[in-house]
Amino acid sequence: MIQLITQPCYGDFTNLLIEMHQLRFRVFKTRMEWDVHISGELEIDEFDSLHPAYLTQISEEGGVQGTVRLLPTLGPTMLREVFPVLLANQPAPSSPHIWESSRFATDVPPDAPKGQHGIARATYELFAGMVEFGLSRRLTDIVTVTDVRMERILRRAGWPLRRIGNVHDIGKTSAVCGYLETSIEVLIRLRTAGGLNGPVLWAPVMSTAA
Repeated sequence: MIQLITQPCYGDFTNLLIEMHQLRFRVFKTRMEWDVHISGELEIDEFDSLHPAYLTQISEEGGVQGTVRLLPTLGPTMLREVFPVLLANQPAPSSPHIWESSRFATDVPPDAPKGQHGIARATYELFAGMVEFGLSRRLTDIVTVTDVRMERILRRAGWPLRRIGNVHDIGKTSAVCGYLETSIEVLIRLRTAGGLNGPVLWAPVMSTAA
């Protein structure tokens, strides 16, 4: 299951958000050794203050085992503010029909259920959730900065990245940016490859005052 968490509902999902930032710490700081901002054992940066939408992949036990952050490209984005070198002198995407994804991360055990091509089902769920999110907002694409390893995973999963520029080494990462199409056709491919029977995205439910 993918839980969508948007700014009006942050307070209703405090525990999930804390788990999400802890997962990002484990993945980006501890495992990948990126130079990221941390607060205790939470990975959190300035883009988290812009009221993004978060997708959190929830295990059967109820814990967060995957996440991705989504921001509209009409405002500040990581690609524009942090990684403009990847744009090859092109302007950063800025459109109501394109959002940026960042901080994509999963933390699942080696024996976690797999879909096609040996890719974890949790990863397919996050991919499908991103496309469902995009379709719900009539997006044409999601733009992202990723590493070449994830680019290969996206290609195998049936969601190929359309590169904007060339690969650049940023710290310990060979990074690239590009567009990911949001369409019914892509969603069907991802659901089929991941063994997903239907929609994965749960929209936030706002609490009401008594």
